[in-house]
Amino acid sequence: MSQIEKIKKDRINKLKKIQNPYPEKTFMKYHGRVRSVREHGSSCFAHLNEQQIYLKKDELKSNLFNSFKELVDIGDFIEVNGKIFKTKTGEKTVLVSDWRMLAKSLRPLPEKWHGLKNQEIRFRKRYLDLLMNKESSEKFIIRSKIITSIRQFLDKNNFLEVETPILQTLYGGALAKPFKTHLNALDMNLYLRIAPELYLKRLLVGGYERVYEIGRCFRNEGMDKNHNPDFTMLEFYSAYWDYEILMEFSEKLFLHILQSLGCKDLKIKFNNKTINFKTPWPRITYKDLFTKYANLDIDKTKKSSKELDQIYKDKIRDKLQNPVFFIDTPVEMNPLAKAREDEPEKAARFQLVAGGVELVNAFSELNSPIEQKARFRDQEKLQKAGDQEAHSYDKDYVEALEYGMPPAAGFGMGIDRLTALLTNSKTLREVILFPAMRRR
Repeated sequence: MSQIEKIKKDRINKLKKIQNPYPEKTFMKYHGRVRSVREHGSSCFAHLNEQQIYLKKDELKSNLFNSFKELVDIGDFIEVNGKIFKTKTGEKTVLVSDWRMLAKSLRPLPEKWHGLKNQEIRFRKRYLDLLMNKESSEKFIIRSKIITSIRQFLDKNNFLEVETPILQTLYGGALAKPFKTHLNALDMNLYLRIAPELYLKRLLVGGYERVYEIGRCFRNEGMDKNHNPDFTMLEFYSAYWDYEILMEFSEKLFLHILQSLGCKDLKIKFNNKTINFKTPWPRITYKDLFTKYANLDIDKTKKSSKELDQIYKDKIRDKLQNPVFFIDTPVEMNPLAKAREDEPEKAARFQLVAGGVELVNAFSELNSPIEQKARFRDQEKLQKAGDQEAHSYDKDYVEALEYGMPPAAGFGMGIDRLTALLTNSKTLREVILFPAMRRR
């Protein structure tokens, strides 16, 4: 019999001696998980989560003191009744007059002082990671606060939160490979969305002027420190804005998020570097980005847009530490973005990078159905040539544009990446509660 099985058997025997260990709708004055026990002869101290309790044999009814010593293990949930007093060191403590078991922990918790260090176990058994590592628990509290602050800011600026389909007959809104599934009820193939963009822009056609969605997206691609197959995305769209207005709005959004987290000086630590979010943030063109950081003139190179994008990812992005907008990417890289009127070969688009992490992709939206149809046809040719990430031809979306969509600007940001940056986490797995893991 393994050591774990022996411990489980012993604790199950203890459980049999306890009547009704899982009560429902019971009033509890103090309750929680036993995190430590220190015995001192006829008395003992213990902690229920952060609350210290004190049990003294003479203060307890019947044989409750002995049963506590015999039956309670670290990890158990108990309820205690008692009055508050202060110890000599000034710590508020509950003098227990009565207690009872609420739930038994059959497995021993990881050793308190060493925490849970094995990274794979931390990700696979996140419940133990949250239980034993306060830093991990705090990261997910911060994540929740980030999402709350985003909602507050957008709601205050008259954006309407909406929900769009996750199961889609045609995927779109990004250049990525999708997950496929099948709907038995209608005997039809579907895709998990790679982005909500095209549905959100249909709502602009329908008369809403400002909409946003925070939801899960799915991309059947590689995994690394900045990518997870399913992730949380914020997208919002505003009619009558352009990408210039959106850059200013983005700065205000980030300042609101940082201030809501108590970051008054707008400086954070990430990867042993200090990142300063003080505005305004610099803007640099795509051409100047390559000239400055890769010593490459993109006007003279014969490299394709995909090859340039790979150079940017390999040689440039990590060098961008303080927030920077890079603008004017080639229009062929952006099948849904409006071209600049003065330089139609460039997209009216920006990307926000900080800490070497691409946080935001945003642009003035293409609202010409004629131009959109031509762009989709170009993408269709790429698909037929074997490009699995090319954008699908969405006839229904083109039809929606034919009814008229107001000029607009759209913004997309990965919540996981933002959280990793603001919590100084090295990988997205640190800030996704249950990240994708290889099957054991």
